[in-house]
Amino acid sequence: MRPIVGIPACSKLIANHRQHATPARYGEALILAAGAVPVLIPAEGEIMLALLDRLDGILFDGSPSNVEPSRYGAAVDETPGAHDPDRDATTLPLIRAAIARGLPILGICRGVQEINVALGGTLSQKAYELPGRMDHRAGNGTLAEQFAVKHAVYLSGEIAQICGGTSIDVNSLHGQAIGELAPGLVVEALAPDDTIEGIRVKDAKGFAIGVQWHPEWEVLAFPDRRRLFESFGQACRRYYASERQAA
Repeated sequence: MRPIVGIPACSKLIANHRQHATPARYGEALILAAGAVPVLIPAEGEIMLALLDRLDGILFDGSPSNVEPSRYGAAVDETPGAHDPDRDATTLPLIRAAIARGLPILGICRGVQEINVALGGTLSQKAYELPGRMDHRAGNGTLAEQFAVKHAVYLSGEIAQICGGTSIDVNSLHGQAIGELAPGLVVEALAPDDTIEGIRVKDAKGFAIGVQWHPEWEVLAFPDRRRLFESFGQACRRYYASERQAA
């Protein structure tokens, strides 16, 4: 049985038409490593909550866009023009509702930031300008160069158990990062400069993890990336068995 996993799409203007899109690599990683069937969730706001009755998990994927600062109470917008309010209006309610019902969730890059904001935390809009922080942005070059391994992260808790160690090398590339941690979240991955790279929802009834790096990239080539998706897929199958078959 293959679980059905939703991937929230971004709202993009393509050829002067509003469209819903996300990089194909997220769905490919779900198929290859999680054994799941991916479906896109259009960025149409809270009406998309109706899909939760038909999903076995949600992968909150990365995006070039940032969460609107007003969503976490910031008075100043340091990245104007880089937002996707339609996606915010869709993902933030989905996160809260999915956690409430125990639906497995995995957040990647923007996705981990969305989890933090949805649960009451804040973001550092230009994390690379903070004292003592590295510049985690992608830089120039080919996609392979941008998504190459950049630095280590130090793991603990459930993420360490899943990935198989307390330190792994990751391809983390981002300009924003978790600022104030949301209540109920536990930090389980840190970069050498203390940037939060991974969190877990402490009292979640199901799998609820977010990472700042990109395990979907070349997912089968790195054991820790594959194991993270495998663990998510297993959680989605357990959810299916307990919720859908019981109904």
